[in-house]
Amino acid sequence: MKDSIRHLIQQALIRLTAEGVLPEGLTPAIQVENTRDKTHGDFASNIAMMLAKPAGMKPRDLAQKLIDALPADTAISKVEIAGPGFLNFFQNSAALAGRLEAVLTDSRLGVRKTTPAQRVVVDLSSPNLAKEMHVGHLRSTIIGDAVGRVLEFLGDTVIRQNHVGDWGTQFGMLLAYLEENPASAETELSDLEQFYRAAKQRFDDSAAFADRARELVVSLQAGNDECLRLWARFNEISLSHCQKLYDRLNVKLTPDDVKGESAYNAELPQIVEDLQAKGLLSESDGAKCVFLDEFKNAEGNPLPVIVQKAGGGYLYATTDLAAMRYRSQQLKADRVLYFVDQRQALHFQMAFEAARRANFVHDGMQLEHMGFGTMNGADGR
Repeated sequence: MKDSIRHLIQQALIRLTAEGVLPEGLTPAIQVENTRDKTHGDFASNIAMMLAKPAGMKPRDLAQKLIDALPADTAISKVEIAGPGFLNFFQNSAALAGRLEAVLTDSRLGVRKTTPAQRVVVDLSSPNLAKEMHVGHLRSTIIGDAVGRVLEFLGDTVIRQNHVGDWGTQFGMLLAYLEENPASAETELSDLEQFYRAAKQRFDDSAAFADRARELVVSLQAGNDECLRLWARFNEISLSHCQKLYDRLNVKLTPDDVKGESAYNAELPQIVEDLQAKGLLSESDGAKCVFLDEFKNAEGNPLPVIVQKAGGGYLYATTDLAAMRYRSQQLKADRVLYFVDQRQALHFQMAFEAARRANFVHDGMQLEHMGFGTMNGADGR
Protein backbone atom coordinates (compact mmCIF):
# COMPACT_ATOMS: atom_id res chain seq x y z
CA MET A 1 0.00 0.00 0.00
CA LYS A 2 2.87 2.37 0.75
CA ASP A 3 4.17 1.93 -2.78
CA SER A 4 0.72 2.74 -4.17
CA ILE A 5 0.56 5.95 -2.11
CA ARG A 6 4.06 6.94 -3.21
CA HIS A 7 2.92 6.48 -6.80
CA LEU A 8 -0.14 8.67 -6.21
CA ILE A 9 2.01 11.41 -4.68
CA GLN A 10 4.47 11.17 -7.56
CA GLN A 11 1.63 11.68 -10.04
CA ALA A 12 0.47 14.74 -8.09
CA LEU A 13 4.01 16.18 -8.12
CA ILE A 14 4.24 15.71 -11.89
CA ARG A 15 0.92 17.52 -12.34
CA LEU A 16 1.89 20.42 -10.06
CA THR A 17 5.25 20.77 -11.83
CA ALA A 18 3.49 20.92 -15.20
CA GLU A 19 1.16 23.61 -13.81
CA GLY A 20 4.11 25.66 -12.54
CA VAL A 21 3.23 25.26 -8.87
CA LEU A 22 6.48 23.39 -8.27
CA PRO A 23 9.84 24.20 -9.89
CA GLU A 24 11.27 21.68 -12.33
CA GLY A 25 14.10 19.37 -11.35
CA LEU A 26 12.82 18.32 -7.92
CA THR A 27 13.48 14.65 -7.13
CA PRO A 28 12.37 14.20 -3.53
CA ALA A 29 12.51 10.86 -1.72
CA ILE A 30 8.81 10.39 -1.03
CA GLN A 31 8.36 9.08 2.50
CA VAL A 32 5.21 7.23 3.55
CA GLU A 33 4.93 5.91 7.10
CA ASN A 34 2.32 4.15 9.21
CA THR A 35 0.45 6.54 11.49
CA ARG A 36 0.73 5.99 15.23
CA ASP A 37 -2.85 7.06 15.89
CA LYS A 38 -5.35 5.44 13.51
CA THR A 39 -7.81 8.28 14.10
CA HIS A 40 -5.37 10.28 11.96
CA GLY A 41 -5.54 7.79 9.11
CA ASP A 42 -3.54 4.72 8.15
CA PHE A 43 -0.54 6.30 6.41
CA ALA A 44 1.14 9.70 6.51
CA SER A 45 3.59 11.64 4.34
CA ASN A 46 5.62 14.79 5.04
CA ILE A 47 6.09 15.58 1.34
CA ALA A 48 4.40 19.01 1.61
CA MET A 49 6.79 20.11 4.36
CA MET A 50 9.77 18.84 2.35
CA LEU A 51 8.83 20.86 -0.75
CA ALA A 52 7.28 23.96 0.82
CA LYS A 53 10.51 26.00 0.71
CA PRO A 54 11.44 25.31 -2.96
CA ALA A 55 7.78 25.89 -3.86
CA GLY A 56 7.74 29.20 -1.96
CA MET A 57 4.55 28.21 -0.16
CA LYS A 58 3.34 27.45 3.33
CA PRO A 59 3.36 23.67 3.97
CA ARG A 60 -0.39 23.46 4.60
CA ASP A 61 -1.16 25.43 1.43
CA LEU A 62 1.04 23.10 -0.63
CA ALA A 63 -0.54 20.11 1.11
CA GLN A 64 -3.97 21.23 -0.11
CA LYS A 65 -2.73 21.61 -3.68
CA LEU A 66 -1.23 18.11 -3.48
CA ILE A 67 -4.57 16.71 -2.30
CA ASP A 68 -6.35 18.45 -5.17
CA ALA A 69 -3.82 17.00 -7.65
CA LEU A 70 -3.91 13.41 -6.35
CA PRO A 71 -5.43 10.92 -8.83
CA ALA A 72 -8.56 9.15 -7.66
CA ASP A 73 -7.98 5.72 -6.16
CA THR A 74 -10.67 3.38 -4.84
CA ALA A 75 -8.27 2.10 -2.17
CA ILE A 76 -8.19 5.56 -0.52
CA SER A 77 -11.36 6.89 1.11
CA LYS A 78 -10.01 10.35 1.97
CA VAL A 79 -6.86 12.42 2.50
CA GLU A 80 -6.60 15.04 5.25
CA ILE A 81 -4.09 17.68 6.28
CA ALA A 82 -2.75 17.34 9.81
CA GLY A 83 -0.51 19.50 11.99
CA PRO A 84 2.05 21.61 10.14
CA GLY A 85 1.31 19.96 6.80
CA PHE A 86 1.24 16.17 7.00
CA LEU A 87 -0.88 14.33 4.46
CA ASN A 88 -2.90 11.62 6.22
CA PHE A 89 -4.29 8.84 4.01
CA PHE A 90 -7.31 6.80 5.08
CA GLN A 91 -7.78 3.37 3.51
CA ASN A 92 -11.14 2.44 2.03
CA SER A 93 -12.24 -0.42 4.30
CA ALA A 94 -14.65 -1.86 1.73
CA ALA A 95 -11.98 -1.84 -0.97
CA LEU A 96 -9.47 -3.42 1.41
CA ALA A 97 -11.97 -6.14 2.33
CA GLY A 98 -12.57 -6.79 -1.36
CA ARG A 99 -8.86 -7.18 -1.99
CA LEU A 100 -8.53 -9.60 0.92
CA GLU A 101 -11.43 -11.68 -0.35
CA ALA A 102 -9.82 -11.84 -3.79
CA VAL A 103 -6.51 -12.92 -2.26
CA LEU A 104 -8.18 -15.67 -0.23
CA THR A 105 -9.69 -17.19 -3.37
CA ASP A 106 -6.33 -17.08 -5.17
CA SER A 107 -4.19 -20.22 -4.82
CA ARG A 108 -1.10 -17.98 -4.72
CA LEU A 109 -2.62 -15.54 -2.19
CA GLY A 110 -1.86 -12.67 -4.53
CA VAL A 111 1.90 -13.33 -4.54
CA ARG A 112 3.44 -12.95 -7.97
CA LYS A 113 6.23 -15.18 -9.22
CA THR A 114 9.75 -13.82 -9.45
CA THR A 115 10.90 -12.76 -12.90
CA PRO A 116 13.25 -13.89 -14.13
CA ALA A 117 13.28 -17.15 -12.18
CA GLN A 118 16.66 -18.27 -10.86
CA ARG A 119 18.41 -21.55 -10.18
CA VAL A 120 19.14 -21.41 -6.45
CA VAL A 121 21.29 -23.91 -4.57
CA VAL A 122 20.30 -24.14 -0.91
CA ASP A 123 23.10 -25.62 1.23
CA LEU A 124 21.41 -26.75 4.44
CA SER A 125 21.58 -29.17 7.37
CA SER A 126 25.03 -30.66 6.61
CA PRO A 127 25.43 -32.74 9.78
CA ASN A 128 28.66 -34.43 10.77
CA LEU A 129 28.05 -38.15 10.30
CA ALA A 130 30.42 -38.90 13.15
CA LYS A 131 27.67 -38.14 15.65
CA GLU A 132 24.03 -37.19 15.99
CA MET A 133 22.81 -33.83 14.78
CA HIS A 134 22.95 -31.01 17.32
CA VAL A 135 20.66 -27.99 17.57
CA GLY A 136 22.82 -25.99 15.14
CA HIS A 137 22.20 -28.55 12.41
CA LEU A 138 18.49 -28.52 13.24
CA ARG A 139 18.42 -24.75 12.86
CA SER A 140 20.19 -24.94 9.51
CA THR A 141 17.76 -27.66 8.41
CA ILE A 142 14.58 -25.84 9.40
CA ILE A 143 15.59 -22.32 8.33
CA GLY A 144 17.04 -23.57 5.05
CA ASP A 145 13.95 -25.64 4.31
CA ALA A 146 11.64 -22.68 5.00
CA VAL A 147 13.59 -20.37 2.69
CA GLY A 148 13.78 -23.06 0.01
CA ARG A 149 9.99 -23.48 0.07
CA VAL A 150 9.48 -19.71 -0.21
CA LEU A 151 11.84 -19.50 -3.20
CA GLU A 152 10.02 -22.38 -4.91
CA PHE A 153 6.70 -20.63 -4.31
CA LEU A 154 8.16 -17.52 -5.94
CA GLY A 155 9.02 -19.58 -9.02
CA ASP A 156 12.74 -20.27 -8.55
CA THR A 157 14.25 -23.69 -9.23
CA VAL A 158 15.62 -24.79 -5.86
CA ILE A 159 18.41 -27.38 -5.70
CA ARG A 160 18.95 -28.64 -2.16
CA GLN A 161 22.45 -29.76 -1.22
CA ASN A 162 23.11 -31.61 2.03
CA HIS A 163 26.88 -31.15 2.38
CA VAL A 164 27.30 -33.78 5.10
CA GLY A 165 30.60 -34.23 6.93
CA ASP A 166 31.35 -37.74 5.71
CA TRP A 167 35.11 -37.48 5.21
CA GLY A 168 38.08 -36.57 7.34
CA THR A 169 40.50 -37.72 9.98
CA GLN A 170 37.82 -38.56 12.56
CA PHE A 171 36.68 -41.45 10.40
CA GLY A 172 39.88 -43.35 11.07
CA MET A 173 38.81 -43.53 14.71
CA LEU A 174 35.33 -44.73 13.78
CA LEU A 175 36.62 -47.26 11.26
CA ALA A 176 39.00 -48.69 13.83
CA TYR A 177 36.12 -49.14 16.26
CA LEU A 178 33.96 -50.77 13.60
CA GLU A 179 36.86 -53.05 12.74
CA GLU A 180 37.17 -54.11 16.39
CA ASN A 181 33.43 -54.65 16.85
CA PRO A 182 31.95 -55.85 13.54
CA ALA A 183 29.32 -58.09 15.13
CA SER A 184 27.90 -55.31 17.30
CA ALA A 185 28.03 -52.58 14.67
CA GLU A 186 24.27 -52.46 14.07
CA THR A 187 23.50 -52.28 17.79
CA GLU A 188 26.19 -49.72 18.46
CA LEU A 189 25.17 -47.51 15.56
CA SER A 190 21.54 -47.44 16.68
CA ASP A 191 22.79 -44.91 19.22
CA LEU A 192 25.13 -42.70 17.19
CA GLU A 193 26.18 -40.53 20.08
CA GLN A 194 27.13 -43.56 22.18
CA PHE A 195 29.00 -45.06 19.23
CA TYR A 196 31.05 -41.90 18.76
CA ARG A 197 31.80 -41.63 22.47
CA ALA A 198 32.89 -45.27 22.66
CA ALA A 199 35.24 -44.84 19.70
CA LYS A 200 36.63 -41.59 21.13
CA GLN A 201 37.19 -43.24 24.50
CA ARG A 202 39.18 -46.06 22.87
CA PHE A 203 41.18 -43.48 20.91
CA ASP A 204 42.06 -41.58 24.10
CA ASP A 205 42.82 -44.68 26.18
CA SER A 206 44.78 -46.85 23.75
CA ALA A 207 47.89 -45.74 21.90
CA ALA A 208 47.66 -48.84 19.71
CA PHE A 209 44.06 -48.01 18.80
CA ALA A 210 45.03 -44.40 18.02
CA ASP A 211 47.86 -45.59 15.77
CA ARG A 212 45.48 -47.96 13.99
CA ALA A 213 42.99 -45.13 13.52
CA ARG A 214 45.65 -42.99 11.86
CA GLU A 215 46.65 -45.88 9.61
CA LEU A 216 43.03 -46.34 8.56
CA VAL A 217 42.73 -42.65 7.65
CA VAL A 218 45.62 -43.08 5.24
CA SER A 219 44.14 -46.31 3.88
CA LEU A 220 40.72 -44.70 3.46
CA GLN A 221 42.13 -41.74 1.59
CA ALA A 222 44.19 -44.11 -0.57
CA GLY A 223 41.02 -45.98 -1.57
CA ASN A 224 41.47 -49.25 0.35
CA ASP A 225 38.50 -51.47 -0.52
CA GLU A 226 37.83 -52.73 3.01
CA CYS A 227 38.11 -49.26 4.53
CA LEU A 228 35.75 -47.89 1.90
CA ARG A 229 33.29 -50.73 2.56
CA LEU A 230 33.22 -50.06 6.31
CA TRP A 231 33.08 -46.32 5.74
CA ALA A 232 30.17 -46.70 3.29
CA ARG A 233 28.28 -48.91 5.74
CA PHE A 234 28.78 -46.41 8.54
CA ASN A 235 27.51 -43.58 6.34
CA GLU A 236 24.52 -45.62 5.20
CA ILE A 237 23.37 -46.27 8.76
CA SER A 238 24.17 -42.74 9.88
CA LEU A 239 22.29 -41.16 6.97
CA SER A 240 19.28 -43.37 7.62
CA HIS A 241 19.04 -41.85 11.11
CA CYS A 242 19.25 -38.37 9.59
CA GLN A 243 16.51 -39.16 7.07
CA LYS A 244 14.17 -40.35 9.81
CA LEU A 245 14.59 -36.99 11.49
CA TYR A 246 14.04 -35.10 8.22
CA ASP A 247 10.84 -37.06 7.65
CA ARG A 248 9.67 -36.34 11.18
CA LEU A 249 10.35 -32.62 10.69
CA ASN A 250 8.61 -32.77 7.30
CA VAL A 251 11.47 -30.97 5.58
CA LYS A 252 12.08 -31.45 1.86
CA LEU A 253 15.41 -33.27 2.12
CA THR A 254 15.92 -36.70 0.56
CA PRO A 255 18.88 -39.06 0.08
CA ASP A 256 19.20 -37.68 -3.45
CA ASP A 257 20.08 -34.28 -1.98
CA VAL A 258 23.14 -35.63 -0.15
CA LYS A 259 26.45 -34.54 -1.66
CA GLY A 260 28.94 -34.71 1.15
CA GLU A 261 32.57 -33.78 1.50
CA SER A 262 33.67 -37.16 0.11
CA ALA A 263 31.99 -36.39 -3.23
CA TYR A 264 34.65 -33.76 -3.89
CA ASN A 265 37.66 -35.73 -2.65
CA ALA A 266 38.95 -36.57 -6.14
CA GLU A 267 38.71 -32.90 -7.18
CA LEU A 268 40.86 -31.47 -4.38
CA PRO A 269 44.31 -31.98 -5.99
CA GLN A 270 43.03 -30.19 -9.11
CA ILE A 271 41.70 -27.31 -7.01
CA VAL A 272 45.18 -26.79 -5.55
CA GLU A 273 46.81 -27.11 -8.98
CA ASP A 274 44.44 -24.56 -10.49
CA LEU A 275 45.06 -22.09 -7.68
CA GLN A 276 48.79 -22.56 -8.22
CA ALA A 277 48.45 -22.05 -11.98
CA LYS A 278 46.57 -18.79 -11.42
CA GLY A 279 49.35 -17.50 -9.17
CA LEU A 280 47.13 -17.37 -6.10
CA LEU A 281 49.04 -19.79 -3.85
CA SER A 282 51.75 -18.98 -1.34
CA GLU A 283 53.53 -21.30 1.07
CA SER A 284 53.48 -20.66 4.81
CA ASP A 285 55.17 -23.09 7.20
CA GLY A 286 54.83 -25.78 4.55
CA ALA A 287 51.10 -25.20 4.02
CA LYS A 288 49.65 -23.93 0.75
CA CYS A 289 47.53 -20.82 1.23
CA VAL A 290 45.64 -18.10 -0.59
CA PHE A 291 46.34 -14.76 1.10
CA LEU A 292 43.67 -12.09 0.73
CA ASP A 293 44.66 -8.49 1.47
CA GLU A 294 41.06 -7.59 2.38
CA PHE A 295 41.20 -9.84 5.45
CA LYS A 296 43.80 -9.08 8.11
CA ASN A 297 44.57 -10.23 11.64
CA ALA A 298 45.02 -7.99 14.68
CA GLU A 299 48.62 -7.27 13.65
CA GLY A 300 47.52 -6.12 10.20
CA ASN A 301 48.83 -9.17 8.34
CA PRO A 302 46.72 -10.84 5.62
CA LEU A 303 44.79 -13.90 6.75
CA PRO A 304 45.27 -17.14 4.80
CA VAL A 305 42.76 -19.48 3.22
CA ILE A 306 44.64 -22.73 3.83
CA VAL A 307 43.90 -25.27 1.09
CA GLN A 308 46.57 -27.90 1.81
CA LYS A 309 48.35 -28.69 5.05
CA ALA A 310 52.10 -29.19 5.26
CA GLY A 311 51.53 -32.94 5.47
CA GLY A 312 49.49 -32.94 2.26
CA GLY A 313 46.01 -33.10 3.77
CA TYR A 314 43.15 -30.92 2.58
CA LEU A 315 40.84 -28.71 4.61
CA TYR A 316 37.20 -27.60 4.69
CA ALA A 317 38.08 -24.57 2.57
CA THR A 318 39.43 -26.80 -0.21
CA THR A 319 36.23 -28.84 -0.24
CA ASP A 320 34.12 -25.69 -0.18
CA LEU A 321 35.98 -24.32 -3.20
CA ALA A 322 35.41 -27.59 -5.07
CA ALA A 323 31.71 -27.46 -4.16
CA MET A 324 31.42 -23.87 -5.39
CA ARG A 325 32.96 -24.80 -8.73
CA TYR A 326 30.62 -27.81 -9.06
CA ARG A 327 27.59 -25.68 -8.26
CA SER A 328 28.64 -23.12 -10.84
CA GLN A 329 29.74 -25.40 -13.66
CA GLN A 330 27.51 -28.45 -13.19
CA LEU A 331 24.41 -27.17 -11.38
CA LYS A 332 24.46 -23.85 -13.29
CA ALA A 333 23.42 -21.98 -10.16
CA ASP A 334 22.56 -18.29 -10.29
CA ARG A 335 22.64 -18.09 -6.53
CA VAL A 336 23.96 -20.25 -3.66
CA LEU A 337 22.71 -19.83 -0.09
CA TYR A 338 24.71 -21.33 2.78
CA PHE A 339 22.71 -21.90 5.96
CA VAL A 340 25.48 -22.13 8.55
CA ASP A 341 25.71 -20.38 11.92
CA GLN A 342 27.20 -16.91 12.16
CA ARG A 343 30.48 -18.11 13.67
CA GLN A 344 31.52 -19.21 10.18
CA ALA A 345 30.95 -15.77 8.62
CA LEU A 346 34.64 -14.97 8.10
CA HIS A 347 35.35 -18.42 6.66
CA PHE A 348 32.68 -17.95 4.01
CA GLN A 349 33.66 -14.38 3.19
CA MET A 350 37.22 -15.52 2.52
CA ALA A 351 36.21 -18.69 0.64
CA PHE A 352 33.80 -16.71 -1.57
CA GLU A 353 36.51 -14.20 -2.44
CA ALA A 354 39.04 -16.95 -3.19
CA ALA A 355 36.53 -18.70 -5.48
CA ARG A 356 35.86 -15.48 -7.39
CA ARG A 357 39.55 -14.71 -7.84
CA ALA A 358 40.17 -18.23 -9.13
CA ASN A 359 37.17 -17.98 -11.50
CA PHE A 360 35.69 -21.10 -9.93
CA VAL A 361 32.27 -19.41 -10.14
CA HIS A 362 30.80 -17.63 -13.14
CA ASP A 363 30.28 -13.87 -13.26
CA GLY A 364 27.05 -12.82 -11.62
CA MET A 365 26.70 -15.93 -9.47
CA GLN A 366 25.65 -14.84 -5.99
CA LEU A 367 27.30 -16.52 -3.00
CA GLU A 368 25.51 -15.72 0.26
CA HIS A 369 26.13 -16.89 3.81
CA MET A 370 22.75 -16.98 5.56
CA GLY A 371 24.13 -16.87 9.09
CA PHE A 372 22.05 -17.46 12.20
CA GLY A 373 22.72 -17.35 15.94
CA THR A 374 23.74 -20.15 18.26
CA MET A 375 22.11 -21.68 21.31
CA ASN A 376 24.69 -22.12 24.06
CA GLY A 377 24.61 -23.98 27.33
CA ALA A 378 25.43 -22.57 30.74
CA ASP A 379 29.12 -23.15 30.00
CA GLY A 380 28.89 -20.84 26.98
CA ARG A 381 29.43 -23.67 24.50
